[in-house]
Amino acid sequence: MFDVKLDSFDDKAKIKIIKELRALTDLGLKEAKSLVESAPCIIKKDVSKEDADAMVAKIKELGGVCVLE
Repeated sequence: MFDVKLDSFDDKAKIKIIKELRALTDLGLKEAKSLVESAPCIIKKDVSKEDADAMVAKIKELGGVCVLE
């Protein structure tokens, strides 16, 4: 199992990343915004390798820097 960590993001991509986190984690708008603004942070814990890779790929596509731990 892996943790997905948001290290940083492009300021222009902030809104897209917040929207994606809401979809991936079922967080509300306020919680997702706080999570993104507190980067670097863990965005999801105990995720399977396949799901974690998909999340990292999607965040990177939007302009974020994500890593697996």
